[in-house]
Amino acid sequence: MKQFFKMTLATICGIAIFITLMGLFFVISLVGMIASDSASTKVKDNSVFVIKLDGTISERAEGGTPFDALMGMGDMSAMGLDDLIACIRKAKDEEDVKGIYLEGGTTSFDAPATAQQLRDALKDFKKSGKWIVAYADQYMQASYYVATIADNIYLNDHGMIDFKGLGGKGEYMKGLYDKLGIKYQVAKVGKYKSYVESNTQTGMSEYDREQRSVFYNGIWNYWLKEIAESRKVKVEDLNQLANDSIMAFALDQDYVKAKLIDKVMFPEDIKAEIKNRLKLDKDDDINQLSLSDMLNVKSKKKNDGEKIAVYYAYGNIVDNEALNLLNGGGHSIVGKSTAEDLRKLADDEDVKAVVFRVNSGGGSAVASEQIRHALKLVKAKKPVVVSMGGMAASGGYWISSPANYIFAEPTTLTGSIGIFGLIPNLSGLVTDKLGVTFDGVTTNKFTDYETDLVLGKDNAEIMKHMQTYIDHGYQQFLNIVSEGRGMKPEQVDSIGQGRVWLASDALKIKLVDKLGSLDDAVKKAAELAKVDEYHTATYPGKGSWLDSFLPKENKGTYLDSRLQAEIKALLGDLYEPLMEIRNDLQNNSRIQARMLEDVRVK
Repeated sequence: MKQFFKMTLATICGIAIFITLMGLFFVISLVGMIASDSASTKVKDNSVFVIKLDGTISERAEGGTPFDALMGMGDMSAMGLDDLIACIRKAKDEEDVKGIYLEGGTTSFDAPATAQQLRDALKDFKKSGKWIVAYADQYMQASYYVATIADNIYLNDHGMIDFKGLGGKGEYMKGLYDKLGIKYQVAKVGKYKSYVESNTQTGMSEYDREQRSVFYNGIWNYWLKEIAESRKVKVEDLNQLANDSIMAFALDQDYVKAKLIDKVMFPEDIKAEIKNRLKLDKDDDINQLSLSDMLNVKSKKKNDGEKIAVYYAYGNIVDNEALNLLNGGGHSIVGKSTAEDLRKLADDEDVKAVVFRVNSGGGSAVASEQIRHALKLVKAKKPVVVSMGGMAASGGYWISSPANYIFAEPTTLTGSIGIFGLIPNLSGLVTDKLGVTFDGVTTNKFTDYETDLVLGKDNAEIMKHMQTYIDHGYQQFLNIVSEGRGMKPEQVDSIGQGRVWLASDALKIKLVDKLGSLDDAVKKAAELAKVDEYHTATYPGKGSWLDSFLPKENKGTYLDSRLQAEIKALLGDLYEPLMEIRNDLQNNSRIQARMLEDVRVK
């Protein structure tokens, strides 16, 4: 027994010592990572900025932590368009940065305009006279479009290029819902308002086919024009190539012959190419700067003059963050907190103008109106200029409409002026198939209309009231755009009806004022504020990576995103339809101003 206690005590002591040492190691590592994160990077002579075209690029970086590097994620967690463009500008100004190396080509972009903006930033970098080289094992289409700005494009032996045009097929869930006994009830205004179709139809409507055909062809033609210019080929030849061949199955020599690439190389060959450009000897090391390194390089731009605020509003527009998590998570625009932020900017005397950066396909009509009203309060005190990113459609256009001036990127998707209400009727599943019935007492006819909508079989009268409410909401949307854009409601209706417009077409119908970048919007804001010297300050401020572990009202947490990934992996193909139903049931904003589903590109 004495020996037993001795062994048990030794084991407990050993475990306690191990936990203490691991805790100490963790604290030391944490302090080291914090110090590393806050330290500025010194750029060595003859350096190369390496941009890895892998992962996903969104409007701003979200949720990255130093632990991502330990998990093999590298810079992928910090792929924000704002960070990338800022770092490319730093690289342009740094004399010791001699060029940019684009590595890899499987990046996914949240919208076509995101790829276009990254390419434009690289194009501006080349004005410095510095070089850009691209190399990958494979290029997905959007990444290839970005890479074509490079002086030379190289491909690994037996690599591939995805070059086939834009578009694709979506999922229509009506057949599944019919089998489950679920029927979606719709009240909407806008013949092009196609968001509801995936739940209510077995295929695409002709109106949706029309609008998609127009904007996809518009984006594709824009891409072809820029690729042709960079690769010194004809637009017609590129388009014919996409029509005649499945380039993913092409041979190496076919890529070279078509001038899609300059040469096939192995990894050691591209290293030699970079060393040759840097005039290094064979055994010399290449001084590389990652995105994380460049973020910590001190900017040479001084914060002189008056302050121009740049407020980022991107993601789904929601009433609260909990509802956003039900719809898949990610960054969101929360109506109440965004409106509060804007009111603070209105009252901030140091801020002379506001650039409202919008990248959203919409969401809650209630939250959209909260934000629009707050933006009007800002406009009453100082100029407001909207800069549209990948998309600013439906609710995204709703919140943009009060601005003094609207800029959009050439491939921005905008418009989609229309609203809808979408509610599942589960009586076929719950009552007919599962045998669950409901009964009770109410004082008035529509006391329990929410339950009747979801579980009742005859909802015609309730849906009639809802359609009236939707009609009123659409008229309100028309009036809002009419007021903001100086048009008659009838004019807005003729270009509304839920139709999504490519910005280059939206310019012709006065939905936007000019095609231009975020920088152009900032310059216009300064002009309207009548200030010559100015600097920008971004809002809402980004927290440190430690904040990613803490819950926030306006943002999904790092752990939330991991949890969502686990749920998706568990449910597989059933994840989206089940989450859609759950979201529809629990969403307290029945009226939605939302664009058609994602147009994410690879």
